[in-house]
Amino acid sequence: MAAKSWNLLDVDRDVYVDELNVDAKDVPGAPAGFSIRKWTHQGGTSRGVDEIRINNGSLEVSLLPTRGMGLWKAWVGDVEFGWKAPARGPVNPSYVPLMEPAGLGWLDGFDEMLCRCGAESNGAPDFDEQGRLTYPLHGRMANLPAREVQISIEDDEISVRGVVNEVRFHFAKLQLITTLKMKFGQNGLDLQDEGKNLSGSETTMQMLYHTNFGTPLLEAGAELVTPADVVVPRNDGAAEGIGHWSTYSEPKAGVAERVYFFKMHADDQGDTLALLKNKQGSMGASVHWNVKELPCFTQWKNETDIADGYVTGIEPGTNFPNPRGFEESEGRVVPLAGGASHTMHLGLRFHSDAASVRATEETVAKIQGGRQPKLHDGPQQGWCDMS
Repeated sequence: MAAKSWNLLDVDRDVYVDELNVDAKDVPGAPAGFSIRKWTHQGGTSRGVDEIRINNGSLEVSLLPTRGMGLWKAWVGDVEFGWKAPARGPVNPSYVPLMEPAGLGWLDGFDEMLCRCGAESNGAPDFDEQGRLTYPLHGRMANLPAREVQISIEDDEISVRGVVNEVRFHFAKLQLITTLKMKFGQNGLDLQDEGKNLSGSETTMQMLYHTNFGTPLLEAGAELVTPADVVVPRNDGAAEGIGHWSTYSEPKAGVAERVYFFKMHADDQGDTLALLKNKQGSMGASVHWNVKELPCFTQWKNETDIADGYVTGIEPGTNFPNPRGFEESEGRVVPLAGGASHTMHLGLRFHSDAASVRATEETVAKIQGGRQPKLHDGPQQGWCDMS
């Protein structure tokens, strides 16, 4: 099939396409159900958010250039993957007070199935000795709009390339160059992200892939299946649940979140994965990454009432989401010389039947190799910020 391409956004060249509607008749060889749509939201806190919907004939995904090229939701048939956030977005970053004094303003816009936390920082808020906020919760990347967006199709593969700059005069000057790839008819996608230092001076970066799932996948009896080597509770509250870290309870109002940090087993190439499956094992979603690029893994369990955000986070990263100062002291930042880059890959697979779930579990078991994970009964020095 001849290559097709669409340039939707290029700030430097004053290019902006307000709407795009492409379907199978426009792309020879495309499967039934194929479509690409782009539009701009007009109501409420979503006003001004650009959304791109891509349907490869089996999987539909929603991409948000206005929110750091995050993935809002995905659908396989009638099943929606993502979560029901109180924010009810997608939320325009102009309504997100990132630098409010407590450093928690990021939560006002948190709504995506996958959002990138970074690039200068990606963890809990950090403060200086005078108590002033230095780094807000989960950084700025998820609330920065793209400068470039191009879509192309060649043979049976759809590619979306986006560029997001996170820069400040006298401070870090970082760039995300991301490429999303989907093949016709497959229930999965792959991301290649390049974090680049635009400065002539050396700097450091962090990245966390905050990948989130709620109902209908998350339910009482749902399970996280992953080749864990070491599991550490972030705090005493999480330590109380260490004996059942891998399983989930029903939604219950007032339940506090629990967070666990992991060292993962991987195959000979460094590849590993985490699978979230429902109670019956009839559906699931898996996240795939390489520990050489993303050596840390975090599980976030938020088993509160659905109205308050019943969700779990499956989060590979360059580090654990502690305050940046702590992570830097432990050496968990990525050094970048002037003009240098760090490349990261992430795969998402959506499993709509028991056979696919079982096959993924078998992959986990092969990597696990019969080894039992070491479970710590409390936070650990070097892993958790206990200040």
